[in-house]
Amino acid sequence: MAPGEQQTAGGAGGSPLKKKLAHEGRPLVMAGMLGCVLVLAAVVSWCYYSASLRKAQLLKVELLDLNKDGFIIHNQTGAVIFSMTFRSGTLDLDSCSKEGNILSCTQSDSGKLNFFIQTVQTKDTVMCYRVRWEELQNERSVEHAMAYNDSHWYGGAETATQYWPIRMQGEKAPQPFVTSDVYLNRNAFGGILERYWLSSNATAIKINDSVPFHLGWSEKDRTLRFQARYQDSPFRPPEGQEPLPELSYRVCVGSDVTSIHKYMVRRYFPKPIKVPSPEVFKQPLWSTWALHKTAVTQEKLLRFASDITKHSFKCSHLELDDRYTADYGEFDFDPQKFPNASGMFDKLREDGFQVSLWTHPFINYDSINFGVAVEKGLFVREPSGELPALVRWWNGIGGILDFTNPEAREWYSSHLSMIKARYDVTSFKFDAGETSYLPRQFSTLVPLSDPSTFTRYYTEMAIPFSERAELRVGYQSQDISCFFRIIDRDSVWGYELGLKSIIPTVLTISILGYQFVLPDMIGGNAYLNRTAGGLNGKNVLPDRELYIRWLELSAFMPAMQFSIPPWAYDNEVVQIAQKFTELHETLVAPRVLELAGEVLKTGDPIIRPLWWIANVDEAAYKIDSQFLIGDDLMVAPVLEPGKQERDIYLPAGRWKSYKGEHFDKGPMYLTDYPVDLDEIAFFTRVY
Repeated sequence: MAPGEQQTAGGAGGSPLKKKLAHEGRPLVMAGMLGCVLVLAAVVSWCYYSASLRKAQLLKVELLDLNKDGFIIHNQTGAVIFSMTFRSGTLDLDSCSKEGNILSCTQSDSGKLNFFIQTVQTKDTVMCYRVRWEELQNERSVEHAMAYNDSHWYGGAETATQYWPIRMQGEKAPQPFVTSDVYLNRNAFGGILERYWLSSNATAIKINDSVPFHLGWSEKDRTLRFQARYQDSPFRPPEGQEPLPELSYRVCVGSDVTSIHKYMVRRYFPKPIKVPSPEVFKQPLWSTWALHKTAVTQEKLLRFASDITKHSFKCSHLELDDRYTADYGEFDFDPQKFPNASGMFDKLREDGFQVSLWTHPFINYDSINFGVAVEKGLFVREPSGELPALVRWWNGIGGILDFTNPEAREWYSSHLSMIKARYDVTSFKFDAGETSYLPRQFSTLVPLSDPSTFTRYYTEMAIPFSERAELRVGYQSQDISCFFRIIDRDSVWGYELGLKSIIPTVLTISILGYQFVLPDMIGGNAYLNRTAGGLNGKNVLPDRELYIRWLELSAFMPAMQFSIPPWAYDNEVVQIAQKFTELHETLVAPRVLELAGEVLKTGDPIIRPLWWIANVDEAAYKIDSQFLIGDDLMVAPVLEPGKQERDIYLPAGRWKSYKGEHFDKGPMYLTDYPVDLDEIAFFTRVY
């Protein structure tokens, strides 16, 4: 080959060695580049992981984990015991920060907000979390959904169909959580309610008073829906504030359900300041209502008293119910029905009877007092505040007194005091008081952000007469030292205002802090078409067996109340009634009065669920047909028709039956335990 050609070839293609080296170097470069990429990815991943760890740590506070959709709370073993989902919006976690024991966020997916969770270590065994979601731009609702978490929940409100534990059925959009007459509206919340729930997981939740609170539920999702809203709602923002809703509450976690409930009651519920009349705890109250309804007269009342004496029954007092006045809203006796009221009271007093009178917050338009109340401005008014608002209640149409108005309170109270002094009346049965009897749109002298505050104002009217007074409503009223009656019962066996509803209802309102319970009339109210039994002449009479079983249960309640008398049946029923009124006075009342004294200090229930002494026992959380009086008297009534036996659950411990039997190896079930028609099964704890 010529030299020139060699040079040209060498210059153009390079030596074979160089070519080989270049070819072999490419993978090294690529490997190096890939290595750099991998290192960079690892660094980025590590940074992201570190940031995620820091964010995860940032969003933890004690045993609570927060994410954009809600939060969960663990117990000490790591199990989830409480979970809340944010249904109305999600948090922007980049807006969240942590300072000490407070997690806070300033943005949601829909705008600015004030959100925080603050940990409050109140004592060694209790941890509380204050939660607040306050909208700063949007007037839409705020909603959080609390999951059941395989636990049993208690509390909330008296309801028409009452279960223990709570059994939410179907899908319910959130509705105003305000006091209502559940006898007339059976899907509403009842006349006694509080924003408080308690779980078998030893967790409790209390919704703040400032919240425009609505409650719903989902059976499918097994959640309670907590909602705050002002739109399409009877709640109103405080004067001068924009209608921006705020949902705030406190969740507390304890070591067991009994101790966390005791903590919540001591911290958040007011206590009564005195025990009502011991005589009402000891001896039955006798009402004219179920027996005579509105047809009561002077003659019938005197005969009722005479029959009580003739059949050798005791009486704490007679209760003269609707209707003894000529018109609704008056404060003296109808001279047609009670021609000699003063003489009647003299006769009753001579025969050893004290008498209480029925009263209510309404003045019908045909009453002579209607014009007086209009002139004095005593009524709840239309939204404009210029005209009195007319309301419909079960006895007609009229005005409802505005108990936020000191003049209305004074006028009402002075009329009660006047009739009390004139006839030596012992006290009053305060009926109604639910916010469901307020107009949908109304105004009061003192504006009400929360309509149920009206119920609280009404309960205060009982204070001067509290020794033997009776209320059927309560909202933040645990410090009113009188008897709280559960709503009228129908004369039926079931859970809808029937015999089976009594224990769940009494347990529920006891958990809500109302301990001086009147369980309504033995046998129910004997309303036409709502009575198991039938007509007895012109009167509706509850089924005989139902009446007896009701009587036996009532004997173990804090107080007994008759209306349909035992002698309406036969001599055997009279004898059973005498036996159980005596048992109530000698066995039950002393224990109840002892516990009633403790209520003033502790607020603990008199009538207690079985889990109160058996909080590690799953079976105890589900039993709704047995209860405790204190810690050592357990009662198991028969609540089924045609039965003279029942299954009974005995918690751990040693128990002695009313028949003298000893049971030392609890917990245990007594299957088909025999209970005759004239018996109720009860067991005393042996220490």
